[in-house]
Amino acid sequence: MGLINLKVKDKKKSWHPWRWLTGVVAVLVIAIFAASCYFFSVAMVPGHKNFINNSTKITKSDPLYDQKMWFKRAKKQQWTMQSATDNYRLVADYIPAAHSTTKNVVIAHGFMGNKEKMGEYAALFHQMGYNVLMPDARAHGQSQGKYIGYGWPERYDIRKWTNKLIQHNGKDSQIVIFGVSMGGATTMMTSGIKLPSQVKAFVEDCGYTSLNDELNYEAGNLYHIPKFLRVPLISTMSLINRVQNGFFIRNASSIDMLQHNHRPMLFIHGANDNFVPTKMVYRNYQATNGKKELWVVPGAAHAKSYATHPVQYQRHLANFLNQYIK
Repeated sequence: MGLINLKVKDKKKSWHPWRWLTGVVAVLVIAIFAASCYFFSVAMVPGHKNFINNSTKITKSDPLYDQKMWFKRAKKQQWTMQSATDNYRLVADYIPAAHSTTKNVVIAHGFMGNKEKMGEYAALFHQMGYNVLMPDARAHGQSQGKYIGYGWPERYDIRKWTNKLIQHNGKDSQIVIFGVSMGGATTMMTSGIKLPSQVKAFVEDCGYTSLNDELNYEAGNLYHIPKFLRVPLISTMSLINRVQNGFFIRNASSIDMLQHNHRPMLFIHGANDNFVPTKMVYRNYQATNGKKELWVVPGAAHAKSYATHPVQYQRHLANFLNQYIK
């Protein structure tokens, strides 16, 4: 009997709280890694996203119906090139201006968009007398690519497209880089690298301050993940992204790149944006060193500034660009 009691006592002594804690930590680590893999797939792997409206239907009630229909009917040249990294085949539409001009624009689309979804902006710039180049970002539309770069690798692709424009239209080319949403962030990130002198100005519409900020915001806004879980979740996701996609999430910062920009930039953001929160534009605006203007558009939701106030949008754009593009 005494021997039995001794064995029971030894078993009790062999159980320590740290073993229980280690088990809990292991479960948490596995859960965070699994969640990070899931969110990496949602954020970085191209495909259908439930939170994105991918409708291409054009209705007559659309305030930009005429512009979208013009683009649909417009004659387009297809341009291709190899990406600046990873050797992907990239595709763009080119629409020459109605008359010979030195004015050119490169238009960057948003997350899970494509060049076709930027037709109203192509019409707007074409009406203003510009040659229009509309690339599909890597992993979007007709362009090759395995993962979404959120503007970070794409900034070098945009530079290659500008060089292609210069080769096509001559050294006297004047180039504007324009983008909406992820394309706006791509525009800001591109502004911080060495560019041809022919790039004269930038226009960004509702771009985020950084990929890290945007993922943190959406983790709370779309998935209601509490703040204390977002840090390990996004940090783990960042490691996965570094291995699979070539960069850490914290690297993809519009603010950091704007600090290296010295060219003019127009910032546009909807006052009612709840996808890329409006407060981000003020930080972006403060970060750039070039000449700058800011227009926060009353009543406009995310990427809806042009549709909400089409006449004022064109006026703001023309007034800004006419200072730098002759």
